[in-house]
Amino acid sequence: MAGITRWIAGLFLLFAGVTANAACPEWSESRAEQEISRLREQLAQWSEAYWQTGRSEVSDDQYDQFSVQLKHWEHCFNKEAQEEPAIPLLKGNVAHPVAHTGVRKLKDSSAMSEWMKGRRDLWAQPKVDGVAVTLEYRDGKLIRAISRGNGIAGEDWTPKVALIPAVPKTVTGVLANSVLQGEIFLLREGHVQQQMGGMNARAKVAGTLMRKTDAKRLDGLSLFIWAWPDGPAQMPDRLALLHESGFPFVAEYSQPINSIAEVTALRDRWYTTPLPFVTDGIVVRAAKEPAARLWLPGDGNWVAAWKYSPATQLAEVKAIEFSVGRTGKVAVVALLEPVKLDDKSVHRVNVGSLKRWRELDIAPGDHLNISLAGQGIPRIDNVAWRGLERKKPVPPETKFTPMSCYWASEVCLPQFEARLIWAGKQLQIEGMGEAWWRQVNRTYHLEHQFSWLGLSEAQLQQTPGITLNKAQQLWHQFNLARRQPFTLWLIAMGIPLNQKAVFALRNRSWQQLGEMQVSDWQNISRVGAVKASQMVRWLAEPGVKSLAQWLAEQGIAGFKTQ
Repeated sequence: MAGITRWIAGLFLLFAGVTANAACPEWSESRAEQEISRLREQLAQWSEAYWQTGRSEVSDDQYDQFSVQLKHWEHCFNKEAQEEPAIPLLKGNVAHPVAHTGVRKLKDSSAMSEWMKGRRDLWAQPKVDGVAVTLEYRDGKLIRAISRGNGIAGEDWTPKVALIPAVPKTVTGVLANSVLQGEIFLLREGHVQQQMGGMNARAKVAGTLMRKTDAKRLDGLSLFIWAWPDGPAQMPDRLALLHESGFPFVAEYSQPINSIAEVTALRDRWYTTPLPFVTDGIVVRAAKEPAARLWLPGDGNWVAAWKYSPATQLAEVKAIEFSVGRTGKVAVVALLEPVKLDDKSVHRVNVGSLKRWRELDIAPGDHLNISLAGQGIPRIDNVAWRGLERKKPVPPETKFTPMSCYWASEVCLPQFEARLIWAGKQLQIEGMGEAWWRQVNRTYHLEHQFSWLGLSEAQLQQTPGITLNKAQQLWHQFNLARRQPFTLWLIAMGIPLNQKAVFALRNRSWQQLGEMQVSDWQNISRVGAVKASQMVRWLAEPGVKSLAQWLAEQGIAGFKTQ
């Protein structure tokens, strides 16, 4: 779990960057105390479960994001931050022969580029996602394996690590008396990080090592050595000796780099191509390291990481909005404190229907797990955290239907404008986006869905925000719409048929459609009994009939009587 290194300064750098523009909650002092206390306790429970049993109740990224959220709230309300709010006292008191420094986490390519300035002989490695360990060899034999713990001391994992086939039990030469630091990881075949994500691999490794488990399960673990304190001065020599001694991965996945462009290319490549392990970013390290006796937790200034953006982001709900579509369905949207997903800034996410909103039970102040679905569309994975005080807005009381709001009224405004926008798209009116349709409607108080046909060029020129040229263009577009075929006008009206069925009506008139019975409609391709009955009701709807009569008076083909 990422909690293994949460005490490292990198998290606080991340906190500073994330919260710099985040708004503080408008809470009373007592509520702030309660909310902060709840989150502290929850983080402590998650961490306890991980450290004591190897069980991960939340993803690594989610834990880190909640930790950042806690720091933000503490900052907002001037609460004294607990230095280690979510890490319990660690079991194990076996001292590391060389301290684990941890890795400084940098937030983006600019930060990595700045860090690289003035440093020479740099090497890039994938940031392997597993559990850190110290291996100590004496006289060629593995004498001890120690968990990272707090960086100074950890647990004695020697009995378990000695059973991992991928860990050499004996070494020779320079390595015979050495200390190595690395990552025990879940061995994968063709793992593509972009497609498969983190799989909670770190927690699976920790669970395997912490629980009493079948030794065969240890066969699925391997080791990536990322540090050899006081090892050979030249990185190529270091890598060659490690490879020869049974530690192959580090040599294969260590690349010399000279520019941020090379780092970015490697980071992208390791993110999108098959690897034998799960990764969560890229690590850049200088070959020249201080003497091992100088290593201290949180002080590894010769190594830095640039992590991948989490596939899931924690987002706070600012407000809930309701919208009504042209068919009368009420859709719910959650407005969010902006979060970054890939290269997208996400400010809102579609919740769906009123039923789904009620099932998810989302209120302002809640935190959602947001990810990107197909075509980069934000989606809600689940509600990650609910606030103590939950005031949900009241949805629209009016019952909208597919046959309501062809004609304007105050209560009909959202569905009516949705119908306007839909009609404009179907009639291929160019230059009229949603904002323009709303502007025209609210300026001229359109009576029904097609009243804009009656606007003059002079009226359009008087519309706020519409220039003379724009008014001329719209006037031209409105006149072109008059010439569109009957079938397009039917679709623009919202006829309850799909386009292929509507196309079958191309040689009929509105009058002929009105004379058709249910049985006649069932003779039309792709029209069943239910849809046939729906068509008869639609054609008999007073609002629809009045609309058709008005279109006939305007001389629209198919509506005017012969």
